[in-house]
Amino acid sequence: MFFQCVKCKKIWQYSIEECPECFLKLKRILAKKAKVIGISKVNIPSILHPKVPYFVLVLEDEKGNRWVQKSIKEYKIGETLDFKPNLDKNAVAVWRIKYDILEGIEKVVELLGGFKINSKTKILVLPTLGLPKHPYLGENTKPKFLENLIKYLLKSGADSKNIKVASQSFSEIPISVIAQKSQLLKICQNFKISLLDLAKSSFIKKTENNFNFEISKEVFDSDLIINLPILKIGKASASENILKVLKKDYSQLPYSKMGEPEESLNKVLPNYLTIADAEIVQKPDKFTTFLGLILASFNPLNVDRVFAEISMNKDLPKSLKDIKIENIPIIGRRIEEVQLTPY
Repeated sequence: MFFQCVKCKKIWQYSIEECPECFLKLKRILAKKAKVIGISKVNIPSILHPKVPYFVLVLEDEKGNRWVQKSIKEYKIGETLDFKPNLDKNAVAVWRIKYDILEGIEKVVELLGGFKINSKTKILVLPTLGLPKHPYLGENTKPKFLENLIKYLLKSGADSKNIKVASQSFSEIPISVIAQKSQLLKICQNFKISLLDLAKSSFIKKTENNFNFEISKEVFDSDLIINLPILKIGKASASENILKVLKKDYSQLPYSKMGEPEESLNKVLPNYLTIADAEIVQKPDKFTTFLGLILASFNPLNVDRVFAEISMNKDLPKSLKDIKIENIPIIGRRIEEVQLTPY
């Protein structure tokens, strides 16, 4: 993604509010094709890139903009990087971002085949809202992530009147307090979008594999459901976040009594898309690092499994232990290209 001033035509590879010379808003320029114009093969490992060999590509888009990108696959000069969509519902799209969250959301949706929406499409967005914490603490979906998803939906034809952002509190703290502290409430107010407390909605009973679910009726009244978790190392964040659609009394039962319900729950839910934020993550040593990733799939368990592989987490949650990484179709960036270093 590049950004250009409409007047002086100067271009930046990072997002700034306005041109520093003309004081005008910048126009986004999305590269549709990238041609390889330079290659360097790296055989010497470094702290940030311990696995060798790998390739550093110099890429050029159709408008002449250039940038570099790490690649595990070897290319030849003149070849075009072409990421074809994969319509497999188990596929996971992985994309690295630097400055533009909107670009990442656009790209992962495109890699999964996209979706068609219009002004009448009823959309339900389920962000992570767990604790009343400020955004910089990384406990909840970041305001910028929700903001850019809404921008993408509106740009794609959605009407803000038909978008609902929903969650519920599984503690004694009201969801309105958590939403306000996390600043997600402010984002909803800016776009005049409803923030719905699912605990106050009606629930429908569904049964699968001896699990008796009580699921919010809002889920079945929506045309498009987007699960919007923030990924955390050592947790199955994407598949756990969807549990917020369940009635509170059910969700608080200990796992020892109800087993692992995520797979059974997904069988009774309408098809939904998970778009997960892995931009900044906390490593096991408690240090935070910029991973700069967005992952997406129609299978949230696969999102969690791919993220565990990227974050090099070997202590998998029970729900992920039987999922083989080699059986998951991965599109976009390869795991080896974006993997968290062990240092």
